[in-house]
Amino acid sequence: MEWIRQRLDKIKEPFGKGKKYEKYAPAVNAIDTFLFTPNHTTQKGSHIRDGVDLKRTMITVVLALIPALIFGMWNAGYQHFTQLGEVFTFWEALGHGALKIVPMIAVSYAVGLGIEFAFAIFRGHEVNEGYLVTGLLIPMIMPVDIPLWMVAISVVFAVLVGKEAFGGTGMNILNPALTARAFAFFAYPTYMSGNQVWVSEASNVDAISGETILGTLAAGENVQYGVMDMFYGVIPGSVAETSTLLVLAGALLLVFTKVGSWRIILSAFIGAAIMALIFNSLPSLGIEGNGLTNFPWYQHLVIGGLAFGIVFMATDPVSAAQTTKGKWIYGFLIGFLAVMIRVFNPAYPEGIMLAILLMNVFAPVIDHYVIQSSVKRRKKRVKTATGQVETAV
Repeated sequence: MEWIRQRLDKIKEPFGKGKKYEKYAPAVNAIDTFLFTPNHTTQKGSHIRDGVDLKRTMITVVLALIPALIFGMWNAGYQHFTQLGEVFTFWEALGHGALKIVPMIAVSYAVGLGIEFAFAIFRGHEVNEGYLVTGLLIPMIMPVDIPLWMVAISVVFAVLVGKEAFGGTGMNILNPALTARAFAFFAYPTYMSGNQVWVSEASNVDAISGETILGTLAAGENVQYGVMDMFYGVIPGSVAETSTLLVLAGALLLVFTKVGSWRIILSAFIGAAIMALIFNSLPSLGIEGNGLTNFPWYQHLVIGGLAFGIVFMATDPVSAAQTTKGKWIYGFLIGFLAVMIRVFNPAYPEGIMLAILLMNVFAPVIDHYVIQSSVKRRKKRVKTATGQVETAV
């Protein structure tokens, strides 16, 4: 490591203050801070000594995503070979999925980091590590066969409009990864929905049927998968958001390391369960429902991108609510609205994306009213206490 340190210091010399390439220093410093802990500390004001910084937080999230990503690669191959009726091994399925997904990840990082570096140089600030997570999330929530140029354009939109327009990392009000998916969905709907986009096609067949469970229910058809298939994730869907089991494993890591808010996660699942229970109760009231309305409430929690969105995107500390009570409200409304959108909108049965983006916008409002409510209660207590003292005197 000392040899690497010396080489980096040598490379950084022309980029130092007052040197020829000072303007491009942020790009070189980004490589330094990625490999080593930054050597700068706060000089004034109160602060807490801690070994956790933005880089370590982002790496923790990346580690939590790895199990779902690897499973997503295998599942992409599994769905492909199963639809073709071919015999295959674990490694063949994983290899097929990797050939599809790794290029998407490479494009996401290349385009996204390129824009991040350009803005850092233009604005004269250091490159933040926030895109480490966003760059991996974007490919994980896309269909496996989406063209790479669409991934690139979606990344450009997400970074420019969803992030840099608000000032960069820590300033954005919308989750950048979901912003990319929303852009792709509305700009290229035929590549983001339907019964053929969720399973990798082969060159020797015209089309493979790979409708998601939500799409099947929205079309009024019966689901052919069991509950455990849904929970394990052996179903068609976006690249890495089908396995609720591995998403929950990632959630445990985020909660254990205190990177993700357990309040948001728990309240979002509660909100989704309550909304699903309300719909399940409609037939008993004489109201005829559809396939999604009558779908068992607990199965609503393990299909689609609900669990993945709640764990990895609703808990985004930048765009989520910040107050303790606000997190409970924010998470509950995300789950509640996700199932509501899923049932009421047959054209778009997956509602977690819209629910999170909507609540991203309202998160500051929730925090505002929570704080104002706390202030009013404290003023009331002080007024009551003051009145009691005066009475006693």
